[in-house]
Amino acid sequence: MENIIQLKNIDKSYSIGNNRIQILKGVSLSVSKGEYLAILGSSGSGKSTLMNIIGCMDTADTGEFILDGNSVMECSESELSQLRNQKIGFIFQKYHLIPQYTILQNVILPLLVQGISREKAVNKAEEYISLVGLMDRIDHKPNELSGGQQQRVAIARALVTKPALLLADEPTGALDSNTGKDILALFKELNDLGNAIIMITHDRKVAENSSRIVYLEDGILSDRE
Repeated sequence: MENIIQLKNIDKSYSIGNNRIQILKGVSLSVSKGEYLAILGSSGSGKSTLMNIIGCMDTADTGEFILDGNSVMECSESELSQLRNQKIGFIFQKYHLIPQYTILQNVILPLLVQGISREKAVNKAEEYISLVGLMDRIDHKPNELSGGQQQRVAIARALVTKPALLLADEPTGALDSNTGKDILALFKELNDLGNAIIMITHDRKVAENSSRIVYLEDGILSDRE
């Protein structure tokens, strides 16, 4: 199948004082369109750095990164921003909803940023709010929802622009186990609908919900532990 993500020999280092610390070491990874991949690693393994690079929020020092046919390493800051907005739907552990906005207002925001008319944006937002089962809460604000419901809103917001890739960072980390299972079941449904998902987690049980697991340890990515 065609790749949505292709990383080749990605290196990333940061300066800490007078020292240069290498975080990612020759990372290579291919993810097919429609695939559901988990990147499993402990704290300090380089997961956040790798997520930021895949999400076009940071750039690698060396290597090659192709995102849905676009050579990311050659992009300017404005082009990276455009790629983020058009190609990637982000789902975070802490939801990142705007507290003073209703569910509808939170979900339509990415569409309005893209310049879509409010009428069309509302129709699209309602479609995805319905998909995650929250039409009865559409006029509520985040603090009126449970953690699981807030994560469903975040998922609807990530989906509404029909991104090429959903990038989920510890999506069940702030949830109780039963609610986490519900969110993971929703991820499976979304993947069955054809959405490509990369989930980054430290939890093996969460990772096992994906169709493929890769392992990150001390900045080195492999198919085996």
